Amino acid sequence: MRKDYNKGKKQARKPEKERDAQRVAVEIPLPMIEVIATAREAFETLCGDVGKLLIMTMLEYEGKEKAGDKHSRNPQREANWWGKQKGSVYFAGQRMEIMKPRLRTRDGREVTLETYEALQNPDRMEQRVLGKMICGVSTRNYEEVVESFVEGTGKKKSSVSRHFVRATAKQLEAFMNRSLADLSLCAIYIDGIEFKGTLLVAALGVARDGTKHVLGFRQGATENHVVCDGLLEDLVSRGLDAGGNYLFVLDGSRALVKSVKKMFGDDVAVQRCQQHKRRNVLGHLPDELHEEIDGRLKAAYNMESFEDAKKSLELTVRYLANINPDAAASLREGLEETLTVHKLDVSQTLRKTLSSTNPIESAFSHVRHLTARVKRWRNADMVRRWTAASFLRAEGKFRRVKGYRDLSKLVMALSDKSLVFEGVAA
Repeated sequence: MRKDYNKGKKQARKPEKERDAQRVAVEIPLPMIEVIATAREAFETLCGDVGKLLIMTMLEYEGKEKAGDKHSRNPQREANWWGKQKGSVYFAGQRMEIMKPRLRTRDGREVTLETYEALQNPDRMEQRVLGKMICGVSTRNYEEVVESFVEGTGKKKSSVSRHFVRATAKQLEAFMNRSLADLSLCAIYIDGIEFKGTLLVAALGVARDGTKHVLGFRQGATENHVVCDGLLEDLVSRGLDAGGNYLFVLDGSRALVKSVKKMFGDDVAVQRCQQHKRRNVLGHLPDELHEEIDGRLKAAYNMESFEDAKKSLELTVRYLANINPDAAASLREGLEETLTVHKLDVSQTLRKTLSSTNPIESAFSHVRHLTARVKRWRNADMVRRWTAASFLRAEGKFRRVKGYRDLSKLVMALSDKSLVFEGVAA
């Protein structure tokens, strides 16, 4: 029986080159899938082998420089090859065991290999451990996440913990002793952070180019004047000019204001944080009044003129006196100091930056994030070490403050004391 579906013209045979090109286009990706799937494992193995080979080559090269080629006669050589012995070096965040070459002088003294001593430097391990743990890797999980390029040792919890303690102790010492004399600061933020059952009062400085620098911190139970005095005295002892013209942006604590004026004089420029003031006032009021009162405070702080802003806040004080006298007293306390930036000839963007302690609270958020995984705080020293390490890591990610191009105007305005204290707009 004849089948109709076989009818039709016979298809023309494609040229051989075209057929080969199609076949190649289909066949090439197939083995690549397997290569890609195993590339990471192969790469890690290769890196480990290459790293170990490179280390051994470096040691052998130094040995040849001192003792010449093995099994060769050279009366001028300084030392002789003396076999090998077990040793260890730090590589890829862990300690790796190797067989290192030995050399001895003609009178039998051991020859030191400088390359080997350099690779044994524990600082390299400490920095690798610090970099991983400060990013949230625990001592228990370090062994799993460390780059396992080679079969290494020194990755257990106790070993990693010792490396981390040493690394953070060094960072804490360097952080608390670094000089501030070379920083051309024009604004200093001071605020406190509740941290692991204690309070840390920290200072952050803004240089004239807009860069931010964590200046120091002190640990205490509250923001009392003793803690604040200690912090400021430490900053001055490390090079901060006590006679300089700075704008201090404070969280509203009376102890902070008292300490700043005690150290830098009664004519120092102080800006009380507007965000803290708003929260303090609203804390005295029922929820149904929050939107209305907060709207009044925002409108006042957004006014261009110091006099207009002050009049608006004073009207709000009188309004609150009939509702809640404590809320009115909270707003009245330090009212003009919340408007110090209104007296300065700076842009609206820079004024917003200087009107609250948000820049230093941003640094605090880094500390909270990086220490969130710590479950057990053994002592105050551990808190200080983690805080310093977190601040230093945050500092490396700081950007310049918004409105930094207008900081030169701030410097000029701070030098004119009448501008700040008479309330005359520039």
